[in-house]
Amino acid sequence: MTDTPPYRRILLKLSGEALMGSLGYGIDRTTVERIAGEIRAVHDGGTEMCIVVGGGNIFRGISSATYGVERVSADYMGMLATAINALAVQSILESIGIDTRVQSAIPMSAVCEPFVRRRAIRHMEKGRVVIFAAGTGNPFFSTDTAAALRAIEMRCDVLLKGTQVDGVYTADPKKVADAQRFERLTYQQVLAQNLGVMDASAIALARDNRLPVVVFSIQRAGGIIDVVKGAGTFTIIQ
Repeated sequence: MTDTPPYRRILLKLSGEALMGSLGYGIDRTTVERIAGEIRAVHDGGTEMCIVVGGGNIFRGISSATYGVERVSADYMGMLATAINALAVQSILESIGIDTRVQSAIPMSAVCEPFVRRRAIRHMEKGRVVIFAAGTGNPFFSTDTAAALRAIEMRCDVLLKGTQVDGVYTADPKKVADAQRFERLTYQQVLAQNLGVMDASAIALARDNRLPVVVFSIQRAGGIIDVVKGAGTFTIIQ
C-alpha cells in the first residue's frame, strides 16, 4: 500500500453468498479468512473501513416470501441472518488483530451495539472496522440500499460492491457467453438499462449524493486490495 491511501474512508458491501465460498449454505471459514486478510491489508494501509453484510447464505427474505412466509416477517428474518454473518466476520477480523464493532439497525444489545451514526464514525476515526448489520432495519429494503445509505451517512469516498463477477455486464456472463463488461457507467445508464447490479433505490441514493460505486469480484484473491488501489478489473458507476 502507498503512504497516502487513495481513499480516506470506504464502505465494503459483502453479500451473504460471498461468505459461502464453495459451500452451498452457511459460512466458509477459509473464504472469510481470505477476505479478512484483504480487509486488514487495506486497513493497515491507512484507509478507514466499514462493511455492510448480506444474509443470503443463511436466509433470503424475498425468496422465502414466495413460499408462504409473510413478506415483512421474511425480511426481518433476513435481517437477523445478516447479524449472524456480521458477528462471524467480526470474530475472524479480531482473530487477526483488527478491532471491530458490529452495529445493528435492529437493537440487540446482548450481542452488538445499536446503530448510532456519530459513534460509528468515531470508531473508524479510532482505527476500528465497523460492520453494519440488519440492513436499514426496515422491510422491503435490500442490503444494497442499506450499503448506499450507510456509505452516505459515514461520509465514505466510495462504495465497493463485491460480487461473483468482475464488474457490470450487459447480461449475466455465467449464462451469456458474449456478455460485454462495462468499464464505466453513469447512474442513469444503470437505471435506464435495468442492469440489476444493485437495487434502483440504492443507485438513486448514490446518484443523488454523488457516491461512486465500484463493482468488482470478491471471489478473486487480492480483489479488494487491487480495487482500492485502482488496479484490477472492475466497473465504476459515477
